[in-house]
Amino acid sequence: MNNSAPKKKLSKSQINYDIDLLKDMYSKMLLIRRFEEKAGQLYGMGKIGGFCHLYIGQEAVVVGIQSAQIEGDSIVTSYRDHGHMIACDMDPKGVMAELTGRKDGYSKGKGGSMHMFSREKGFFGGHGIVAAQVPIGTGLAFSHKYNETKNVCITYFGDGAANQGQVYEAYNIASLWKLPVIFVIENNKYGMGTSVNRSSAGDNLSDRGKAYGIKSEIVDGMDVIAVRDSAIRAMEYCRSGKGPYILEMKTYRYRGHSMSDPAKYRTRDEVDKIRKTSDPIENIKELLIKHGTNEEMIKEIDTQIKATIADAANFAQESPEPSPEELFTDITIN
Repeated sequence: MNNSAPKKKLSKSQINYDIDLLKDMYSKMLLIRRFEEKAGQLYGMGKIGGFCHLYIGQEAVVVGIQSAQIEGDSIVTSYRDHGHMIACDMDPKGVMAELTGRKDGYSKGKGGSMHMFSREKGFFGGHGIVAAQVPIGTGLAFSHKYNETKNVCITYFGDGAANQGQVYEAYNIASLWKLPVIFVIENNKYGMGTSVNRSSAGDNLSDRGKAYGIKSEIVDGMDVIAVRDSAIRAMEYCRSGKGPYILEMKTYRYRGHSMSDPAKYRTRDEVDKIRKTSDPIENIKELLIKHGTNEEMIKEIDTQIKATIADAANFAQESPEPSPEELFTDITIN
């Protein structure tokens, strides 16, 4: 971290946090960032085609929330999905192989960056249609209630998707039937190239749930501990049968909307300021050091993660392309 950056005062919950949990969250956030950096590099080399949306800067949101989940919970998100998959322990090799369109990818090379699934990990996909995952997540929550489990569905969407009508249809039915769904708005301040202040009325997107009687919180999405604490509260609420919950994560993406976006709608100074003052990985790294973790151990974690990502990239590029016959797999031809 830049030494000139102002230091954040530690909260009571940060001071008392379990050191092993901190290390685990730090490792997962760093794994996501290194993965995304490598994906960006491979895209630039022409190894990844199509659309590719990176999660760099938003790592605390998914790691904090998914650290509070239990077995059987389900997850659904948008096309900016690599971080969500890695946070729920999907194999980076399989994710990277899918990005490069190889048969060992999670969708056998047919889904690419935006369409991967893992029923085993409870991950029900990244979805390319803006906000399409929100009613799907509400349906997954209905299945949890119908089957009388204590599980919840975590449904992620962005500030741009928050203006879509199907979101409010989902809010209505989720509240009416008291479904165990947590709507996570990843408000990274820009829907594609448009500032949220220019596209969305009102101060906070989470306020829109009030019309449906949905409880909500606004959370510092750059602070993984604040995210985890809010997730615990939301999950307890949903698991107790009280209905849905909205968490609006105030976060920030460092890269463009996708790899084809030069992000000229904001200044370099704006991005640099967030990096210097609010970077989620640097903040938890600083917290680990305050708790007595030596820098050599932190460097060792980074070295191990870099090796994991290098292995994933090599695996993806060495994996064979799917055969033409794979086009007809799981398709009924009349």
